[in-house]
Amino acid sequence: MTLLAERPVRKTAPAPPKRRKFSVLPYLLIAPTLLTTAYLLFYPLVRNVVISLQEFGLPQLVRGDAKFVGLANYAKVLSDPEFWAVVKRTLWFTAINVVLIMVLSTLVALLLVRLGKGLRLLVMGGLVLTWATPIIAATTVFQWLFQSRLGVVNWALVALGFEEYRDYTWFADGEATFGILVTLIVWQSIPFAALSLYAAMITVPQELYESARIDGAGAWRVFTTITFPMLRAMFGLITCLEVIWVVKAFVQIWVISQGGPGQATTTLPVYAFQVAQSLQRYDLGAAVSMLMVVLLVLALLAYFRQLYRQEQET
Repeated sequence: MTLLAERPVRKTAPAPPKRRKFSVLPYLLIAPTLLTTAYLLFYPLVRNVVISLQEFGLPQLVRGDAKFVGLANYAKVLSDPEFWAVVKRTLWFTAINVVLIMVLSTLVALLLVRLGKGLRLLVMGGLVLTWATPIIAATTVFQWLFQSRLGVVNWALVALGFEEYRDYTWFADGEATFGILVTLIVWQSIPFAALSLYAAMITVPQELYESARIDGAGAWRVFTTITFPMLRAMFGLITCLEVIWVVKAFVQIWVISQGGPGQATTTLPVYAFQVAQSLQRYDLGAAVSMLMVVLLVLALLAYFRQLYRQEQET
């Protein structure tokens, strides 16, 4: 018994892990989706770049004999003062919209955090319905609201005693049309940003808020020292998405004003469409659209760089 007890136990080496056989089947299954997505995303971009480097008007569209002209289209666009006026207007339009969207969306998200379950579901339902409203339908409703004779806005203002707004033509005034478009785009953008921020805010540990309140911190102090620092990346991501959404806004502007009155609401997408369709210079329109993409990418890269630096400092 003693000899058996002292005999060392022979350990068996673990079996080597079985190597998984390489299978081509999963890649074949996802290949159609990847190829279709790549075609839908990259072909229009590549085609647009090619057209911007060609002399491509209506005759070339019919005959198919477009010839390459290099960067001549870009030089012509960049030397046009009207293009730079449109760029400034687009930047101003984007800045106003994005600031209003982020401020109002943050306030709505904070409101959702503090509401009870019933009211929260009611407000979230309204946001989802607003978000789900088609762009054309929402734009048409805003046209009805601001009609000169039958519009609800004029009727309400006159009922409140503002007689100067009786039969007032909103869409004949550039600043008024600009303001209506800002209101429309902000109204359409708030649901996505507010719901995304609310989903992020409920992930912040409540212990941090309770500790801050015990220390006597107010609402603004709690937001600036806890909520915003912890959700800085989410705020940055939503800001970038809203910048993209506002810059590429075309349907709302075209349906309401087609860039008018005058050029008061002409932004880069509208300007590119006008050049391509009205002048039938598809090459210049393609060049304008590519310059818009370049400016947007540069702006987002600068923002991401600043955001990365702030993250490194903290």
